[in-house]
Amino acid sequence: MKKKRDSLKRESPFFSAPSSHQNSGHWCCGHFLLNYQKRPLVMGILNVTPDSFSDGGQFFKPEKALEHALQLVSEGADIIDIGGESTRPGALSVPLEEEAARVLPVIRALAQQISIPISIDTRKPEIARRAIAAGASILNDVSGVNADPEMLSLAAEDSKTALVIMHAKGSPQTMQDAPRYDDLIEEVYAFFQARLSQADALGISRDRIALDPGIGFGKTIVHNLSLIHKLPCFSEFGLPLLLGPSRKSFIGDMLDLPPSERLEGTAAAVAIAVFQGARILRVHDLVEMKRVLVIAEGIRKQASAGE
Repeated sequence: MKKKRDSLKRESPFFSAPSSHQNSGHWCCGHFLLNYQKRPLVMGILNVTPDSFSDGGQFFKPEKALEHALQLVSEGADIIDIGGESTRPGALSVPLEEEAARVLPVIRALAQQISIPISIDTRKPEIARRAIAAGASILNDVSGVNADPEMLSLAAEDSKTALVIMHAKGSPQTMQDAPRYDDLIEEVYAFFQARLSQADALGISRDRIALDPGIGFGKTIVHNLSLIHKLPCFSEFGLPLLLGPSRKSFIGDMLDLPPSERLEGTAAAVAIAVFQGARILRVHDLVEMKRVLVIAEGIRKQASAGE
C-alpha cells in the first residue's frame, strides 16, 4: 500500500486572505485563511432539520437555528456547518426547494453577523450554489461528490470557495446495510486520490480542499475505529483532515447509550483523532470539545517534539 501511496478575533485561526494563497498549513475558505497547523479547528454543527439523529427538530425554526449558531460562535467555533437534510442512516432525500427554505434564510442572516466561515452541508449543487451567494464559503458534500458530479464543477467555477471531500459508501438509505471492504484504508485512500485527480484537472487548488474519511457513512464499528487509528495514512496527501465522530452511532453502540449521553465517547474519539492527525473536528458540544482539544493537542505537540 505504501508503494501505491508513493505514486499518487480571539486567538483566531483566520484572517483576511492575501492575494497569494501559498501559506503551508492554511485552508483557504472564501476570504478567510484558517490556520489548522497552529491548533485544531472546531466546526460547530447546526442541523436545520426535523429528523437529524442527534438534535432533530431542536433548531428547525430559523430563529432557533440562528440563535444556536450565534451561541456556537460565542463558545469558540471556528466554522459553522449548516445542513438542511438529515443524512442519518435510513434518511430520505429532501426536495431541493424545501432544503433551500431551511438553510438559506439562516445563512443570509448569519453571514451578516459573524466573522468566521460558514459551511453548507449538502449533496445538491444547486443548494450549494445558492448558499455561496448567501454567504457560505465552504462546500461540505457528504456524498463525496457521488450524488452529483456537478459539485466539483461548481467548486471549480468559484476560485475561492473551499471544498470538503468526504468518503461515503452508498446513500443514507443504504449505507449501513452491512458495508464491506476488501481493504478499508486502501479503498478510502484510492477514493481520495481519484477525487483529488479530478479536482486537479478542473483547476481546484489543493489549498482549498480538506479530506474527511466519513465516520459513520457506510462503516461498521470496526471500520470507524480503524479509520481513526489509521488517520496518519491520509495525512500523506498534505491536506487538512476533517473528522466528525460527534455522538455517532459507533459510540452509542459501544457504550449502549443514546445520542444525548455520548459526550465522553465523543471526547475520547476527538482526542485520539487529534493525536492521529485530524486538524478539523466537526462537533455538537463546543465548550467541552474545545477543552478536550487543548489537552490532546498539547500532548500531540510534546510527542512530536520527542519529549
